[in-house]
Amino acid sequence: MTTTESAGPTAAALTVAQAAALAYVRSTAVVERPAALAALTRDLAAAGIDHLPQRLLATVDSVGRLTVNFHPDRLCADGRTVATALADDGVYRSQFVTGISNGGLTAYPGGDRDLWERRMFDGAYHGTGVTPEERPTYGGLNLLGHADGACPRFGSCHLRLRPTVLTRATFCLGDSHLGPRTVGTADAFEAVLAGLVTGTAATGECLGRTDTDVAALVRTLLDGPRAAPAVGRALDDYVEAQIHGVLDLAQDVEELVADPSFAGTETGAALESIAKRYGFPLRWHPGFVLAVDGVDPDFRGPAIPVLAERLHREFARPGDSVDAALIGRGAVSVVTEPARWADRGSAAETLQHLKQLWHVLVRYGTPAVT
Repeated sequence: MTTTESAGPTAAALTVAQAAALAYVRSTAVVERPAALAALTRDLAAAGIDHLPQRLLATVDSVGRLTVNFHPDRLCADGRTVATALADDGVYRSQFVTGISNGGLTAYPGGDRDLWERRMFDGAYHGTGVTPEERPTYGGLNLLGHADGACPRFGSCHLRLRPTVLTRATFCLGDSHLGPRTVGTADAFEAVLAGLVTGTAATGECLGRTDTDVAALVRTLLDGPRAAPAVGRALDDYVEAQIHGVLDLAQDVEELVADPSFAGTETGAALESIAKRYGFPLRWHPGFVLAVDGVDPDFRGPAIPVLAERLHREFARPGDSVDAALIGRGAVSVVTEPARWADRGSAAETLQHLKQLWHVLVRYGTPAVT
């Protein structure tokens, strides 16, 4: 990612609101550039690394890929699964349009997502005439080549986007709902990279991995992703990306990477049809499986193992472990058979617990395919 003082990324297809949001974040990042470069230089020197920050920044452009994680079997507001909607429409849409989320469901006027987008983009999406379809979609910047994408907490599968989409993305270090101050764009990425290096030096963690130090991070960025990337399990530690403008499957997607639990299923067939229809490969990542009695009661709370046992008892096939497809069958049932789950409380609460079970699976599951 360059450090030139260009006019910033441009894209003819962006609306006025989208271009304004991109420009605002870039202007903020440019102001922070001198201090970020100084901090980056200092921290690299402290780690005994003699690479110039500019060289490191340049490698991010070639190594980094935007990924958009999603659960393909969840139901949209219109009753279609996410996979079916993608196959039919050829566009990945924001929560403001779909009415579903793998995070918080707050995409409505005055909701939390609406408020943080107002802050992040200086009200660019709150002008007269701006439509829900103009809102950004959310993903992450996969810097270390993780097989499960940059942000697996938001889904078992992901779209890997073409490098050209980087020019209309904005970035923040950490999740946007936390109001992060460290932001950037593709050509003003210094503050985000400096924040990654500083955080890695302080904690020994980076992008979901606890075995990564500053030197390891730099080596990975300079060398590029491995031929057989491992899962990253980055539930909380990631570079979030906000993608401005239409995310068109035929134009913007490089490949679809799916969880192997969907192979041979109706959802898997829908994923195959997406890849075939829009002209990119379908690849399977190693996935996650976990024995039902291996669900940790502390990581997301004691209600989660109880839910896992019930899910396994009512929806598992012979020999099944807990996997993404099993959790998805439960999530669909909560929406289509709410009375079946009434003893657990509201549907929203049960869906939240299923989401937390997915987090446990990502954190503690073993690869389904080796």
